Amino acid sequence: MLLGLACIVTLQAMQMTIFILLPSILLSGFMFPYEGMPVIAQWIAEVLPATHFMRLIRGIVLRGADLMDLWRDTIWMIVFTLIGLFVASKRFKKSLD
Repeated sequence: MLLGLACIVTLQAMQMTIFILLPSILLSGFMFPYEGMPVIAQWIAEVLPATHFMRLIRGIVLRGADLMDLWRDTIWMIVFTLIGLFVASKRFKKSLD
């Protein structure tokens, strides 16, 4: 959402998505175990929503955990969502041109 607001053309947004998507996938624990990453990479991964999403999905699907068992990651996902919506709504300018 924020990336689309920062770009002028849709193609530009699609090309910039690679710079966000690739580190998110590599650092989320999807391809490589989170515990095996260097500490600096773990700190960076904690800022990415994909890391918390992967923990939530693995907890629910593989372990049968509920959201109360995974409350920290649930809170992080809610915070990411609210910050994204707030910033996008502030940057969005509606015009009738």
